[in-house]
Amino acid sequence: MISEQSLLQAQDAWARGVEAIGRCSETQRQSEARSMLERLYDFSHPLMFKPTKAAQAPFRGSFEAALSYFIGGNPAFPEDAGFALQPWVRVRFENASLSFDENFAFAQGHYYFTPPEGTELKVEYSFGYRAVENEGLKIFLHHSSLPFSV
Repeated sequence: MISEQSLLQAQDAWARGVEAIGRCSETQRQSEARSMLERLYDFSHPLMFKPTKAAQAPFRGSFEAALSYFIGGNPAFPEDAGFALQPWVRVRFENASLSFDENFAFAQGHYYFTPPEGTELKVEYSFGYRAVENEGLKIFLHHSSLPFSV
């Protein structure tokens, strides 16, 4: 059974990974982002990835499509400016609901992204995690959106 502690550790790894990409030099960011995606996302099955700021290509099922969202620079995804390049000095999760199974865990809630000037951006998320033998939890479902505004 997947534990709450292992899910919280996976969330923390994701948050620290996004922060690390934003601190990287231009020559290091590709390597850092690739490493993060390989460590934290499950590409052994179709990835279900709906990033926050993607309209022309709102669903990203491949490694290269996900990478483009995080760091941009892929002509196949011209709308991608590189979400993780902000930079974000702090990323934190606020879970509203958690669900656990033998090999899967799900979390939804808000995550908050703080840029250097300090005003947090509140985003809604749903993540699905799969327990991968000898690798821990990996994200197979990532849906993110800005809160609805009336």
